[in-house]
Amino acid sequence: MASFLSSHSLLQLVLLISIIQFSSAARTFSVSDQSQDPLLFQYHNGPLLTGEVSINLIWYGKFKPSQRAIVSDFIASVSSRRPTTAQPSVATWWKATEKYYNLVKTKKTSPLLLSVGTQILDESYSLGKSLSSKQIVQLASKGGQKRAINVVLTSSDVAVEGFCSSKCGTHGSSLSAKKISGKRSKFAYIWVGNSETQCPGQCAWPFHQPIYGPQNPPLGAPNNDVGLDGMVINLASLLAGTATNPFENGYFQGPKEAPLEAASACPGVYGKGAYPGYAGDLLVDSTTGASYNAHGVNGRKYVLPALFDPSTSTCSTLI
Repeated sequence: MASFLSSHSLLQLVLLISIIQFSSAARTFSVSDQSQDPLLFQYHNGPLLTGEVSINLIWYGKFKPSQRAIVSDFIASVSSRRPTTAQPSVATWWKATEKYYNLVKTKKTSPLLLSVGTQILDESYSLGKSLSSKQIVQLASKGGQKRAINVVLTSSDVAVEGFCSSKCGTHGSSLSAKKISGKRSKFAYIWVGNSETQCPGQCAWPFHQPIYGPQNPPLGAPNNDVGLDGMVINLASLLAGTATNPFENGYFQGPKEAPLEAASACPGVYGKGAYPGYAGDLLVDSTTGASYNAHGVNGRKYVLPALFDPSTSTCSTLI
């Protein structure tokens, strides 16, 4: 069990939780108090992403092919219908987002079916190694903008505005560069940074010792890459937020400038029994000793965040 915190350490922990929850990649090493009143999630009458949508990956900086495979296999796992995939699976985790779609009674909605789209490599750091939020959108615009989510992934040696100090990643939307039927439509984008060397204690927990709070031993990363396995957790959180709140008028709680969304409403929860500093009761690979809670394609294993269940107002985990 976690030891009691001093008042100073507790204050540091609360401040860190507040900082990370302010970003769309609200993921930290602590857990929301499940004894509090249920979260009042609201639907703000905006469109959700539906039907077949491609995930275009823009790799900015140096990534090994093996690292890119960890992410692309995760995307392929989300909508996988392979009957041979062991349970619990990434696809089962993603299916939980359908509950949000089922609650939209006034509009015809269909669940989101994702697939891996184009992959763009920018290994020459075309915009430098220090990026602003506007430059992230500029990079996201390189991907196709029709029925797509463009994901920008920055390598561990790239600094991004607000990275580590206030966010592990973010999602948003921007107007498309080209007009379609005389109009510029909006496209959704996500950015996630590799925190392996910059702030693993914030953005790669539970695979690294946290910078504040209870100091339980870190978990073994399921793909043996602390930075990339941490990126998958953040990407998963942001993907759920993008699907259910793509244009700041979908499902969320609180102000739209700092919303609690499908995954960010359940920070630090990955399995049953989670509490501050403890990710929950996860599965352990008998060969590698690494922790996981979801099976993916190509023999992959992942740790994925709990999703807020709008029908029960609780955080739902795979295990």
